[in-house]
Amino acid sequence: MNQFIHFWQHMPEYIKPYIFQIGQFQVRYYGLMYIVAFTVVYLLSRYRLKDEDFDYSKTDMENYFVGAILGLLIGARLGYVLFYNLGYYISNPLEIILPFSFSGGFHFTGLAGMSYHGGLAGVLLATGRFCRNHKINFWRFVDFLIPPIPLGYTFGRIGNFINGELYGRATTVPWGMYFPLDVTRQLRHPSQLYEAFFEGVFLFAILWLIRKKSLFDGFLFSMYLIGYGTVRFFIEFVREPDVQLGVFFGFVTMGQTLCLLMIATGTGIFLVRKYRLH
Repeated sequence: MNQFIHFWQHMPEYIKPYIFQIGQFQVRYYGLMYIVAFTVVYLLSRYRLKDEDFDYSKTDMENYFVGAILGLLIGARLGYVLFYNLGYYISNPLEIILPFSFSGGFHFTGLAGMSYHGGLAGVLLATGRFCRNHKINFWRFVDFLIPPIPLGYTFGRIGNFINGELYGRATTVPWGMYFPLDVTRQLRHPSQLYEAFFEGVFLFAILWLIRKKSLFDGFLFSMYLIGYGTVRFFIEFVREPDVQLGVFFGFVTMGQTLCLLMIATGTGIFLVRKYRLH
């Protein structure tokens, strides 16, 4: 048992964060996780298209996903810049668009420095544009898309874990881990795995089970916003705050602040859509 605990606690140190390396050039698993996530969401959406009562075409889906992926990547990057490190990127604007790091050698970072909330905003803008151009009901379309999204998001958090980044706060729990990027060498919560399970698998299971029981168009979307915001809000208590931001008012992180906005938005959508349609 002691050997297993030792292996578990030091496991992040045994994992290489890159797929391959040529000199100082690295291609990391984090970028691959995005590809896997997009593929999973696309395939499950195609499954819904065949199995359920939606009249979107395969071509519609393919066109949509191209725009949505672009919106997600741009939104996630800009969201990170605006929400988490604006001062730095004002001084280093070229690094906003260059996925490379020159610190400690030249290597390709994949998609490091991304914000979930910025990515969500980017996807919603792309979705709104797509629905307008194709004369599709926005609320029905987002309810069609929402159920598989958390499962795709699971892979992003696994990518964070493989990178050894976004680890949790110091802890004494036996399932804590040592992360190689932690210069303090403290046992920490594997918060990436908590998020992968609760924001990913757990939320996916709930939304997938109720996907055919939507009370009104926009219902699943509102449930997603409330569910993700709530789960992420509580996990943030064991996730290490961003060093450049810390906590606000000695209590909440930037992630929690954005999650409270998600919960409020989801609640507002639920109430407006429910009572407008009744």
